[in-house]
Amino acid sequence: MDILLHPDEPTFSDTSGVIHLKHLPPYILVKLCQTRTSHLPGLQPSVIPVKPVSKTFRIHYTTLAGVNVTGCVRRLQYPMTCAYAFTDYRSQGQTISHMLVDIAQPSSGGLNLFNLCVALSRSSGCETIRLLQDFDEKLFLCGVSRHLLAEDDHLHLLDDETRNWWVQVMVRK
Repeated sequence: MDILLHPDEPTFSDTSGVIHLKHLPPYILVKLCQTRTSHLPGLQPSVIPVKPVSKTFRIHYTTLAGVNVTGCVRRLQYPMTCAYAFTDYRSQGQTISHMLVDIAQPSSGGLNLFNLCVALSRSSGCETIRLLQDFDEKLFLCGVSRHLLAEDDHLHLLDDETRNWWVQVMVRK
């Protein structure tokens, strides 16, 4: 919706459409299409401010001379990723060339082996899939719900019955 510029940023009169900032804006205003956030005073409904976040990482590497080095990298950026997203079930039947998958436990609902299988099998290969964040490895070790197994067996039975019925219809013709 809007970008609040840093107070030390000069005013811009350039009409070319390209502006090179000297400072990271203190925040940007983003309008969310579907949200349960509270309406913030002074902002339109569904509009939230997003502030830059600082994150520090330790990196370990070996130089060409064989020396082990440990360094620190500090990154300051907005905690946002522009992307097109959809649920695992919406992705069924598709092959997606490059994808970023979030298999962390959702804040509501649940995650099971079927969700994981659908989400992780949509990629065209392990080189083109990335996981968004850490996840609980126990998700891959849990058993399958007996109700889901029973439903799967029921669907196989219906499939067999439909196939047999179709064969009989075709024989009568």
